[in-house]
Amino acid sequence: MPASWVELTPRPSFCAPSQFFELTRFFVFSAATTGEADSAEAASARMQTCLFLLGCRAGFSLFPHRSTTIGLTVLWRHLATMKLQSPEFQSLFTPGLKNVAELFDKANYELRIAGGAVRDLLNGMAPQDVDFATTATPAQMKEMFQSAGVRLINNRGEKHGTITARLHEQNFEITTLRIDLITDGRHAEVEFTTDWEKDAERRDLTINSMFLGLDGTLYDYFNGYEDLKNNKIRFVGCADQRIKEDYLRILRYFRFYGRIAEKHGDHDPKTLDAIRENAKGLAGISGERIWVELKKILIGNHASHLVWLMYELEVASYLGLPVNGSLKEFDTVYKNTQSLFPKPMTVLTSLFKVPDDVLKLDLRLKLSKDEKNLGLFLLKYRKDLVKASDAAEPLKPYQDYIIDSREPDAASKICELLKYQGEEHLLKEMQGWSIPTFPVSGHDLRKMGISSGKEIGTLLQQLRDQWKKSGYQMEKEELLSYVTKA
Repeated sequence: MPASWVELTPRPSFCAPSQFFELTRFFVFSAATTGEADSAEAASARMQTCLFLLGCRAGFSLFPHRSTTIGLTVLWRHLATMKLQSPEFQSLFTPGLKNVAELFDKANYELRIAGGAVRDLLNGMAPQDVDFATTATPAQMKEMFQSAGVRLINNRGEKHGTITARLHEQNFEITTLRIDLITDGRHAEVEFTTDWEKDAERRDLTINSMFLGLDGTLYDYFNGYEDLKNNKIRFVGCADQRIKEDYLRILRYFRFYGRIAEKHGDHDPKTLDAIRENAKGLAGISGERIWVELKKILIGNHASHLVWLMYELEVASYLGLPVNGSLKEFDTVYKNTQSLFPKPMTVLTSLFKVPDDVLKLDLRLKLSKDEKNLGLFLLKYRKDLVKASDAAEPLKPYQDYIIDSREPDAASKICELLKYQGEEHLLKEMQGWSIPTFPVSGHDLRKMGISSGKEIGTLLQQLRDQWKKSGYQMEKEELLSYVTKA
């Protein structure tokens, strides 16, 4: 057990350290009987009840999760009971969070950290964003915060159950526990609840379905912590149902696989079947939402495996990717860029064969202007603009392009091209190169008595070529003397 965990309750000695449980709820429903009080059926029911309660006290169950006996139905839920004590967790307790916690405690509403922040904390990382869940309704939260004089912002999330409070220059997004009533693969109609397990049940992956109390207690209804430790990515419950609730979960599965899994190919066949059967649902998802997920997949682990899988499962075409993408080129470029921190578009361009592939992707995903231009640039120059054969000046062709293009992002494009080509050493040189400024202007030539605009343009280009040949070393006086001689 990690040093940051402590046990909350006794557990059987034969349990693994991470597999002890605490009974959170149980209900015993005795069927109405008309027989004698001491009938065999009644005695059996009493015995089963006693065994059940003894099992609960021991920390393990003696029956299946749903057990029906004569005159007795037993329903219960198990909940992992561990407590997190880590510097990353403690660092969350800013003055703002302490004030929020006090308000919820005073009003007797439960408040827990939810989703991705819990996952990150369990992995020993400080989360960038922290979302909270609560049993309080939006109306109750608004009344509580307003009574305390707390400023509320961004009311657009209120209809979905989210209230954003601002305390001590910090925003806190807090969402009421919900149940999905109706889903269409993109949006959901929700109903508020106070049932934490029901809310966890509607989330996408087990590793994202956990809650963390402000005292450090982990609430794990679907073995998310076990999956996290074992680097497993599983949907909560039925994969087909979870995907149909929001088809973007197909890409979220791929993204988190790249983030959590240790090796490629470690998928549940039933999950892959569910993805294949529901791939067409991605056609109804907006390009912007798809691009957000796809970008993260492209620069994550196992991207090559995951992109091949997208083609195999017939997902790729719904993302705007070319039907016959250059998968071998993608493999090469992905390996080339592994440690070079490429832009997502740099990696993705390797799938394309013609400029029209970039334009079709833009229509589907609504790329930014810079992303589209980078794709077109890489497609045009990936084979033609390469290092010089002269070992003394291998960077010269790339440097000349930057000088000639005069575009503000030319150096950035060249760096992405070098990543694409796997030229790690040249990339480091390029990143350390200060782009020189051409020292001669049209004004300098006018001062020399040259007034024709056409002649000035011709001379400037000649001087620029001479300057490039000198390795950008010639200074203004030397270049102007060349004009004089001419």
